[in-house]
Amino acid sequence: MSTPPPPKRQWSWRSQAFRGLVYQILAIVGLALAVGYLMSNTFANMRARGIQSGFDFFLQPAGFGIGESLFDFDSSQNYLVAYLVGLTNTLRVALVGLVLATVLGTLIGIGRLTKNTLVKSLCASYVEITRNVPLLLQLFMWYFAMTELLPPIESPLKPLAGVFFSKNGLQYPLPVWAPGHWGTLIGLCVGIGAWQFWSRHVQQHFEATGHTKPTLLPGLGLFVLCGIAGWLVGGAPGEMDIPEVTEINVVGGGSVTPEYLTLLVGLTVYTSGYIAEVVRAGIQSVSYGQHEAAVALGLKRTQELRLIQLPQAMRVIIPPLTSQYLNLIKNSSLAVAVGYPDLVSISSTALNQTGRAIECIALVMLIYLSLSLLTSALMNIYNRRVRIKDR
Repeated sequence: MSTPPPPKRQWSWRSQAFRGLVYQILAIVGLALAVGYLMSNTFANMRARGIQSGFDFFLQPAGFGIGESLFDFDSSQNYLVAYLVGLTNTLRVALVGLVLATVLGTLIGIGRLTKNTLVKSLCASYVEITRNVPLLLQLFMWYFAMTELLPPIESPLKPLAGVFFSKNGLQYPLPVWAPGHWGTLIGLCVGIGAWQFWSRHVQQHFEATGHTKPTLLPGLGLFVLCGIAGWLVGGAPGEMDIPEVTEINVVGGGSVTPEYLTLLVGLTVYTSGYIAEVVRAGIQSVSYGQHEAAVALGLKRTQELRLIQLPQAMRVIIPPLTSQYLNLIKNSSLAVAVGYPDLVSISSTALNQTGRAIECIALVMLIYLSLSLLTSALMNIYNRRVRIKDR
């Protein structure tokens, strides 16, 4: 049986599709003309008042220092480098916060569904408190705890050997980079591939026989073993930069400031409360018959969550989870309230020094828009990969 030919486009005003296309083109042209008029009028008024405009200031020396950055920054470097430092600081706290908030929120959300009354009540209290106290107030609370309640730098807390925690922040040992560490990185990459191969093998074995094998511990063991093997092949470099306490401060090793810890903890705790509700609602959206089927098959609660409920709940979890990820990235702009030099903070300093308000604000808007669109695109890709396909 031959397939019918595709319908021909009707380039006529009677065609609804043609009229819709014309309306869209007219709307885009009208919007472009309006934006062009507003920009032309704005720049004309700025020139009339002697206000400079343009992005040429990016190549001028910044003239200010940045207290915390992933790479060295000097006041003689230009504004473009300063913006890059602010962007890396924003990503530094946002990416770590996304991981920690996801893990903590998932555990809290699952805890709300347990039959243990104590755990269920504690998780519910956590969610209600974190969601109903404004984030800015939580940041002030954590900043007060970091700067007032912790011991002074002369007598820091020592939770682990070589780790110091005080009003000056967190200091920890850091490996000294050597060429042999490339072997460690390659080994860890191979370990990730081995972990994925084992997970795929376990899934295929389960589909073929109905019997499950452990995934987490063997996969983690493969990851660690491959990393150790790569470290040994690279010559087993073991030099460490260990912090030491002096009379006035702690020197050496790696460190993070109280401002970074304040923002990271605040964003993690605040966002995890919302993620917990997303996870709880997603799991409860799965039909109760799926739980009864899992019990009839003799699956443990962890197996039921991992193999039955969470895979079906992901179609409900991912869309609101994406919104929470976007909120965390945008909420990181509150770093200016606790003195952390993020993108907004550095842009504000550049605005005050150069007077280029439109340019500075437009650039920050463009960067946050790009980060949000990139996050949404990645989550949409993941959503398409994990969705349940109809047979």
